[in-house]
Amino acid sequence: MWTDPTTVEDGAMQQLRNVATLPWIKGLAVMPDVHYGKGATVGSVIAMQGAVCPAAVGVDIGCGMSAVKTSLTANDLPGDLSRLRSKIEQAIPVGRGMHDDPVDPGRLHGFPTAGWEGFWGRFEGVAEAVKFRRERALKQMGTLGAGNHFIELCVDMSDSVWLMLHSGSRNIGKELADHHIGVAQKLPHNQGLVDRDLAVFIADTPQMAAYRNDLFWAQEYAKNNRAIMMGLFMDVVRREFKKARVTFEPVISAHHNYVAEERYDGMDLLVTRKGAIRAGSGEFGIIPGSMGTGSYIVKGLGNVASFNSASHGAGRRMSRTAAKRRFSTKDLAEQTQGVECRKDSGVVDEIPGAYKPIEKVIDQQRDLVEVVAKLKQVICVKG
Repeated sequence: MWTDPTTVEDGAMQQLRNVATLPWIKGLAVMPDVHYGKGATVGSVIAMQGAVCPAAVGVDIGCGMSAVKTSLTANDLPGDLSRLRSKIEQAIPVGRGMHDDPVDPGRLHGFPTAGWEGFWGRFEGVAEAVKFRRERALKQMGTLGAGNHFIELCVDMSDSVWLMLHSGSRNIGKELADHHIGVAQKLPHNQGLVDRDLAVFIADTPQMAAYRNDLFWAQEYAKNNRAIMMGLFMDVVRREFKKARVTFEPVISAHHNYVAEERYDGMDLLVTRKGAIRAGSGEFGIIPGSMGTGSYIVKGLGNVASFNSASHGAGRRMSRTAAKRRFSTKDLAEQTQGVECRKDSGVVDEIPGAYKPIEKVIDQQRDLVEVVAKLKQVICVKG
């Protein structure tokens, strides 16, 4: 556990104990951003042999982050950022929105289109229960969603400008997750569990094969979704800063709600990172704060005790409902001062005060990651 156990809420601690009772578990690593979730805590790494828990993966399969450093500097930015924010919102649908027509990745500068047709061809192999959503899934590719998802323009400590975003597999990922969670909960070996949300699929069964197929497809959807959005975001920046002839460094991309096949202590394990990123030695990752605080680009140290993992963000310290009760739009405006963003009642539950201090979360995992860059957002787009 990479945090003080006395600071972990009772409900989250009980969830950790519940997960540890599963007979397939080989290890559990708890990140400093740990907090209560559905079935399993957000901010945990669950390593199992021959089994996977779909509710522990979560309903936003493949949710994660992408970031890219640009050639722009803070001096290139206008004093009023409202126009740029508006252009981003026009290019990338937010909330429940979708594109009028599917985005053609071929028109995005530098987008790797190889395998695109094969990816959509594999949709024919996913669960029958969601196949009627194909058209919606096509139009939602390259869209943000709502909740804690965001698109940000940031400046690092050297005044370099970065583009960053956070999103997942949208509605199609949720529907696939809901379908498989429902299947798992009805299986005989899952009856009598301490928490029905810990229902698992076990190896060498048709249910596990079906879930793995859909899980890995949805994880790829999420990665492609972020790549399309980043391509659209880059295009906006190119158009708005034509004279600067903007260039971009390689994009950093990292899931934080997903399953990976990895080997530890001579065992082939299915490692579920629920609100955690992979932090293998030298691997880049992104650990964001909230909409008014800093975020960090990090490089993994390859700590095997954490299953090569690190936190996925600051982590909530209060629920959305509690945040809405405690904070007002005035509080939101104060805590996001200097950031071009929404400051209305619809995003009060995302106020910085509802999250743990990101600096403390980073400090608690100095043996998991090293900080490469600290970013501060100047634009934040939310659904």
